Amino acid sequence: MKTKLHITVLLITILTACATTPTGRSQLIFMPDHELDSMGLQAFDNLKKEKTTSNSEQITQFVQCISNAITSEVDGDWEVVVFEDETLNAFALPGKKIGVHTGLVNLVDNQDQLASVIGHEVGHVLAKHGNERMSQKMGVQMGISLVTAVAAPQTALGQTAISLLGVGAQYGVIMPFSRLHESEADFIGLDLMAKAGFNPLESITLWKKMAQASQGAQPAEFLSTHPSHATRIEDLQAQMPQALKLQQQANASGKTPHCLK
Repeated sequence: MKTKLHITVLLITILTACATTPTGRSQLIFMPDHELDSMGLQAFDNLKKEKTTSNSEQITQFVQCISNAITSEVDGDWEVVVFEDETLNAFALPGKKIGVHTGLVNLVDNQDQLASVIGHEVGHVLAKHGNERMSQKMGVQMGISLVTAVAAPQTALGQTAISLLGVGAQYGVIMPFSRLHESEADFIGLDLMAKAGFNPLESITLWKKMAQASQGAQPAEFLSTHPSHATRIEDLQAQMPQALKLQQQANASGKTPHCLK
């Protein structure tokens, strides 16, 4: 009797946990959105306490301008912080939080290239990749425990929770998602930047620059589990006709971002 009850509960849990990403892929997520948002808020607060924020008004305005254009295509009103860090990284967290490292800002040539990365990171949040990864690795009960663990990032459980969100325990390293998640975020991000009026062709230039930078003395941790550079560029090129149409529609409707570095 108990076995049947457990099976029934399990089936109900699985059925109610089914979700679909913006690309149409089916996924299982168990954590309620508000709990992931709470974790994201706490993790971001921890980051702001532990890391130095940029005091450059020009850089901050540049990043804010691009982020506002991207997030206006979803639900808007995201908090954006530029961290003084020379690594080539950026991230977005549940709860509408975006962090960008100065090293990445210094690498890009223009607004469109940075929009590629910010769109990609927002894509992770829109597709609930953190929730999916947490659900897969930790299970329902452990996942619930992780909600409070984020408030104690130096503990083992706290470090696990933060890493599952996509932020490393030392706050300078962005923990990689799976290659499936990275490819999916590429596609979502490309469409997002195009809908906001940015030039999607610059995404290919950006990833080439990131690939080149990753070969130097300071590798781009951002790329650690991404698809191969050739595969990524090939996939982006395949989606480019659709993205260019979205950009043309956006520009025609008056969406012409002008964010100066």
